[in-house]
Amino acid sequence: MASHRKSRPTGTRVAGIRTPALATAALTSVALLSQSANAAPEADDKPSLEEIEKKVDDLYRQAGSATEKYNAAKEKTAKQRKRADALVDDVAKRTQKLNEAREELGSFASAQYRTGAAAPDTATFLLADTPQDYFDQTQLMDRMTGRQKVAVDDYIAQQSETMNKRQEATESLEALTESQGDLKTAKATVQRKLADARELMSKLTAEEKARLAAIEKEKREEAARKARELARQQAAQQQAQGEAAQQQDSGSSPSGPAGSGSSSSTVPADSSYATKADKALAFARAQIGKPYVWGAVGPGSYDCSGLTQAAWKAAGVTLPRTTYDQVNAGTTVPLSQAQPGDLVFFYDDVTHVGIYIGNGMMIHAPKPGTYVREESIFYDGESAIHSVVRPA
Repeated sequence: MASHRKSRPTGTRVAGIRTPALATAALTSVALLSQSANAAPEADDKPSLEEIEKKVDDLYRQAGSATEKYNAAKEKTAKQRKRADALVDDVAKRTQKLNEAREELGSFASAQYRTGAAAPDTATFLLADTPQDYFDQTQLMDRMTGRQKVAVDDYIAQQSETMNKRQEATESLEALTESQGDLKTAKATVQRKLADARELMSKLTAEEKARLAAIEKEKREEAARKARELARQQAAQQQAQGEAAQQQDSGSSPSGPAGSGSSSSTVPADSSYATKADKALAFARAQIGKPYVWGAVGPGSYDCSGLTQAAWKAAGVTLPRTTYDQVNAGTTVPLSQAQPGDLVFFYDDVTHVGIYIGNGMMIHAPKPGTYVREESIFYDGESAIHSVVRPA
């Protein structure tokens, strides 16, 4: 008896599906899901906006550090170039005098040759590589006249001095070459860090840039709040110091912490300092709106230490060029006692500086792409403040 059962279709069995076309589609879907799952970690690896902001800030800080190294190398190079030029000029002058002394000795040799008196001695001396050794061996000085002895002494002295100066000039030129290399390296580092920061920012979408601006606004608001808090603390401290001074003037001894601990640590700014500070601040305010340019000292643009140096120069006070040196060019005072004109330094590596204007605010040249402006000294957080220095 013949069977009526239909033959089963051939094909791949996947999850109970026997149709080849459906099986292929299912396999494709599984493969796509697998690829999506594998791709998910890559999406998760994308840095957050906060991480990008931190990276950009770090790059700008590194550029600021490299800028101060550039400033130091530039200043050192300028000094070494000046010294090298002076030494080269000095060597040229000494060489000229040495030639003149040699010519004078030559005239003696010619005269001796014409008269036949000790002709070989002076001539041999002029050809000797080490004149002093020649004198020791031949005792030529005993047979020379007074004028000849003076001429020989002058020649030997000038020859020795010229050789020494030539050595100095050579060493100075070598140091100059090394400093020029350091300058080139620092410049390249600044340019590379700034380029990296610009590249990161260029990859942000419009929405991300808007969010980043919102984060910056929150930071500025918090910095302003901290500035107002410091202003209140300083006002309270000044009031307490004024009351303590009045009590002392009246002959009564102040009591409590205000009269004992706080006054002993106070570093007051005298009237002379206040006068100079007013001039420095007037200059700094006049620069507001000018662009930050790394390595610039004015008048059209500034970096941070270039601005503070120029401001205090307007007050008749000479500050060093870099933040590394400016931080040591005065008296360190507590932040709570900062006075207008004081310099506020930032970060553990002391790579940024602003000039304090009071009430927790300063004038500074922040970073590339910005302008000289007034800003809270807490612009990058309280922990970023390194020290406060009174420069005069």
